[in-house]
Amino acid sequence: MLVSFGSGAEPRCWGPSPSAPSLLKACESCHLAAFVLRLRLLLQLDPDNTGFVGVETFASLVHSHELPLDPAKLEMLVALAQSNDEGQICYQELVDLISSKRSSSFKRAIANGQRALPRDVLLDETGLGFYKRFVRYVAYEILPCEMDRRWYFYQHRTCPPPIFMAAVTLTQIIVFLCYGARLNRWVLQTYHPEYMKSPLVYHPGHRARAWRFLTYMFMHVGLEQLGFNALLQLMIGIPLEMVHGILRISFLYLAGVLAGSLTVSITDMRAPLVGGSGGVYALCSAHLANVVMNWAGMRCPYKLLRMVLALVCMSSEVGRAVWLRFSPPLAASGPQPSFMAHLAGAIVGISMGLTILRSYEENLQDQCGWWVVLLSYATFLVFAIFWNIFAYDLLGTQIPPPP
Repeated sequence: MLVSFGSGAEPRCWGPSPSAPSLLKACESCHLAAFVLRLRLLLQLDPDNTGFVGVETFASLVHSHELPLDPAKLEMLVALAQSNDEGQICYQELVDLISSKRSSSFKRAIANGQRALPRDVLLDETGLGFYKRFVRYVAYEILPCEMDRRWYFYQHRTCPPPIFMAAVTLTQIIVFLCYGARLNRWVLQTYHPEYMKSPLVYHPGHRARAWRFLTYMFMHVGLEQLGFNALLQLMIGIPLEMVHGILRISFLYLAGVLAGSLTVSITDMRAPLVGGSGGVYALCSAHLANVVMNWAGMRCPYKLLRMVLALVCMSSEVGRAVWLRFSPPLAASGPQPSFMAHLAGAIVGISMGLTILRSYEENLQDQCGWWVVLLSYATFLVFAIFWNIFAYDLLGTQIPPPP
């Protein structure tokens, strides 16, 4: 029996079968070199060089040679084979499956054949260790599609670990402890006259020191703000980083942080800024938007209650920041930190973050929407840079003297 990765009878492939060397190279990482040589000898797999492979022949070779192939991969082939009355398996897609290369065309093929896949889900898996149960929890927390969850569960590797969010959170805690011990103040630290002298705080009088547009994320108003940000970074940021990788999540987080400080420099020109809320709200808003957009497919427990609680907590944090900005409880020598970074981070998360989270195992550069979002963000950066260079003098803004 020959089967197709598509849902129709028309076979889909991109040219004839690849040569044995190319297949060998694709499968070296899976320790299948000997098997590839065997494929080269068994010309009945593709005797006419059509670019298609028979499932039954391939499955018999797998069993006869006791190859270390993930059961989930063979399960995908067999299930897709049962989804069509006729058709064929594309040779190149078979190579991609063996070598753990998941192309967008393969994802579409899996989606088309989902109706024939087994009904059991990852939650039915028994005898899992603590870490594998945690990986399964992350899969159900982040991914909306059962096939994506199964793929992530079987393909997950512990290296590299999710170190970015952990490192950022640890650094923020260390910096807070150092300043808390130095100032002998653990709440409302911004009211201490020495606090704003830190080289990490963003202050409109120090706009020329460009690093402050990012390093303000390591400073916090007090223990309550640090605790809120650290909790969200660990609960949401680490699972997101485990699934989507350090590059995408670190880019999203830092984009939210940078957008937060630049937005403050435009909309609240006299205010300083501290805290990592821009990056935190970028992660949270992206995740919440992803849950809403894929509500039916998400299987995280109590998702409605958790979403309501998350929105209430985030709104309360914004309300508290607004109160501290305009109704300071203590006398201060200058304006208190702005709240606009929260809103800017949320906008970055809903636009750029949602695009990233919806592109699991797909290249961002292949998507038109990603380039539109990236161009919009770059335009904002250019505008904000020119604003900081010229607008303060042109508008005659009276900013508080830098500490």
